[in-house]
Amino acid sequence: MVTLLAWLSTIRVTGIVHGHRESTGCVPIFIRASRSRYADNGDFWRVIYSNGMYPFAAGSRSDYFAYLHPQYHIMQYFNEHAVVVHSSQTLFVKLAQLLNGLLYSHKIFDIRFMGIVNFALYLGALYLLTVALTHPVRGIRSYIIALMVVFVFDDSAITLYMNSFFAEPGGLTLLLYAVAAILLLSRNVYRRRWPLVVLYFVSSALMVFNKQQNAPLALSMAVVTLGLLFIPQWRRVRPYILGGIAAVLLTGVVTFALISKQFNDINMYQTFTYGVLVEQQHPGKAIAGAGINRQYALMRNGAYNPPEYASVLPTNKATTKHLTSKLSTGWVVAYYIKHPQQFMALMDVTAKNLMVVQVGAVGDYPQSAGGSAQQQAHYFTGMSTLMRAFYRAGLRSTSCWPWC
Repeated sequence: MVTLLAWLSTIRVTGIVHGHRESTGCVPIFIRASRSRYADNGDFWRVIYSNGMYPFAAGSRSDYFAYLHPQYHIMQYFNEHAVVVHSSQTLFVKLAQLLNGLLYSHKIFDIRFMGIVNFALYLGALYLLTVALTHPVRGIRSYIIALMVVFVFDDSAITLYMNSFFAEPGGLTLLLYAVAAILLLSRNVYRRRWPLVVLYFVSSALMVFNKQQNAPLALSMAVVTLGLLFIPQWRRVRPYILGGIAAVLLTGVVTFALISKQFNDINMYQTFTYGVLVEQQHPGKAIAGAGINRQYALMRNGAYNPPEYASVLPTNKATTKHLTSKLSTGWVVAYYIKHPQQFMALMDVTAKNLMVVQVGAVGDYPQSAGGSAQQQAHYFTGMSTLMRAFYRAGLRSTSCWPWC
C-alpha cells in the first residue's frame, strides 16, 4: 500500500486549461504529454547553453515568460558557451539528454524527458520517506501518514518544477533522500546500514552542490550527521562518518568558491531592486545617503533579465560602475541597520510569501493550449494554498500565532 501511495504521488487526474477540463486519466504525468509546467523566467539559459542546447525563436521576449516552450534545439557542433553555474543539476540534465537521444531525437530536446528523470528520482525519495515515517506502525495510522506525504509533496506548486530546467527539483529530491536515509538509520528499518549511510552522504553533498544558495546548508547537514557518531555499535565506522562530514563541508566550501562574479552581480542587483528600493517612501533619498546615485531608485522592482523594455540595463557599463560594483553583503546589512522599519516591513512581506513556491511571474501552459498569457495551474494545490493562507498575516502575526 505504501508503494501504491508513493506511485499515486506522480499521477494527475484532471487539470484545467482555459475553462476546459484536460483529462489525463490515471497516467503518470511524465509519460502522458502534460500541458502544464513552468515557463522560462530567464534563468534557463544558465543550464541549456552550457549543456549544448538553445531555445526556439519566440515571437517576442515576453513570450518566454508568458507561455512554456517544451522543445529546444540540440547543438550539433562545437559548444562555445562556458559553464555559468557549477551545479549537480548537470547530472540530471545529462541523464535526460541521454534518454532523449535514445528514445526521441539527437537534434531536438523535449523537456518531458527532464520530467521523466526528475519524477523517477522523486518517486524513489517519496517511497523511502514514506517507509521511514510509517515504520514500524501498521494499520490506519500508516495509511494516514502516507496520504499526508502525498498531499504535501505532490502539490502542483512543487511538481510543476519537475518538467523544467529549474534546479529546485533536484535539490528537493536530494534533500528528501538525505532525510529519509537518516530516519531509516535511526529506526533500524533495514539490517544493512552502510547503503543508507552512503546514500545520506552522497545525497547531502549533491544537494549542497545543487545551488550556490545551498552552500551554508553544509553546516546544517554536518550537525545532523554528528548524531551518527553516538551510535554504540558504530565505533569502528566513526572514522568513515567523520570523513563523510568533512566531504560535505568541503562541498559547501567548493560550492561557495565557485560562485561566479556574474551570478553574484545578479543576486546583488535584485537584492537592491526588490529589497532596498521596496517598502521605502523615499528610496532616492535613502540610497543617496548610502553612497548610491538617487537616479537608480527608478529601477525599483526591476529584474536582471527584464521580460520587456527596460530604461536601464543591468549589464550596462554605467550601471556596473555606479551601482553593481558598489553593492555588497556588507553594504546591504549596513543599509538595513540604518533603516530598521523598512527591514521589518520587508520581513513581513517575506513571511507572507514564505510558502508561495509557485512561480507567479511565468505561465504554466503552452500557447497552443488556448489559454491567456501567464495563465497559472490551480489543480491539486491544496497544501500550497493552505500554507499561503496561514502565512498571509505576516512575520509578527505568524510568529505569535501559537500564543495568541
